[in-house]
Amino acid sequence: MDQTIERSSNAQRGFRVQAPLVDSVSCYCNVDSGLKTVAGARKFVPGSKLCIQSDISSHAHKTKNSRRERSRVQPPLLPGLPDDLAIACLVRVPRAEHSKLRLVCKRWYRLLAGNFFYSQRKSLGMAEEWVYVVKRDRDGRISWHAFDPTYQLWQPLPPVPGDYSEALGFGCAVLSGCHLYLIGGKDPIKGSMRRVIFYNARTNRWHRAPDMLRKRHFFGSCVINNCLYVAGGECEGIQRTLRSAEVYDPNRKRWSFIADMSTAMVPFIGVVYDGKWFVKGLGSRREVLSEAYNPDINAWSPVNNRMAAGWRNPSISMDGRLLALDCPDGCKLRVYDESTNSWIRFIDSKLHLGSSRALEAAALVPLNGKLCIIRNNMSISIVDVKNPDKRVETNPHLWENIAGKGHFRTLFTNLWSSIAGRAGLKSHIVHCQVLQA
Repeated sequence: MDQTIERSSNAQRGFRVQAPLVDSVSCYCNVDSGLKTVAGARKFVPGSKLCIQSDISSHAHKTKNSRRERSRVQPPLLPGLPDDLAIACLVRVPRAEHSKLRLVCKRWYRLLAGNFFYSQRKSLGMAEEWVYVVKRDRDGRISWHAFDPTYQLWQPLPPVPGDYSEALGFGCAVLSGCHLYLIGGKDPIKGSMRRVIFYNARTNRWHRAPDMLRKRHFFGSCVINNCLYVAGGECEGIQRTLRSAEVYDPNRKRWSFIADMSTAMVPFIGVVYDGKWFVKGLGSRREVLSEAYNPDINAWSPVNNRMAAGWRNPSISMDGRLLALDCPDGCKLRVYDESTNSWIRFIDSKLHLGSSRALEAAALVPLNGKLCIIRNNMSISIVDVKNPDKRVETNPHLWENIAGKGHFRTLFTNLWSSIAGRAGLKSHIVHCQVLQA
């Protein structure tokens, strides 16, 4: 009677009786501490599930959904800012500092390893182009360096993989603007290779790519519509000089044969001009040959005009014009004129650096809309080929020399370099490319 009166009084006062805290459906570990086994406890809690933990822990009752929710809750990229604003800040950090950003935390590392971060940099005009130089040192080993034109500094890079540390006659090309490919070549011990590797400028790491269909070294290579083409070259065997050609599609990650060249050739110069791939090299009898490949019809054709006759290395196709150097040290430029079918003088810097092999221009690459000339001593010249005023006297910014690594600045050092260069070259440039990130 008293208990009935007490319950009715609690109900009138608005009190609610709290349910027991034991979740008998999910676990019965706390039903009775005296029950030592699960089997003993199960008969007291019908329909309960077995607990997989022998001891009580704070994580025993957390479900998979709670773990998923916990994984979604991540610390912000920048404290106090939403992630979209944090990304807008990080994409403006100079490229030279990206290696430090990757070390801050895992979220920053994953952000800088993805395509979204660099697509944002490109859309905002923040993407930077660096010049990558692959050299052969005096001891025959391969080394490479990256030049940052913003700070005019040479940046450190991870070492070249061992397969290419002493390779000869390998190709080099850039796909997707940020992947530098090393193709084929000849290992001093293993001989010709089919191996292909590529360096990702966004992650600063090397990766493997599908091997070529044919072993080859000292071949020609180019990029058309973001597809990598290789042709000719040499290989051990009876037919040493090759006619075969291949193409690599990075989207399908597959190599395919294309039409063979008209004659077997070891190309020593090549350029993509007017939608065609022009190559010039030595035939099986060491005669000079020139051919052009048209990817639209998958066919090769011989080239016997003045363009091929006066074509010298290095050269480049830029803004619809075919440019080449007119002197060994890269102080003069000439352009091919289709109307007269001849090469004519284009720009003269009026500054002759010297005749040393160290001062010899080794490559021409486009850099931020201008022409970049790289020499064996790692000195660099930037030429504004788009400027209508082609006279250095009236346009001092037309031709600029950048003080890169090993740049000789005075007449005395230029003269000394020319004298020392006759005794032997310490190192020389093998390939030169531009990567964006």
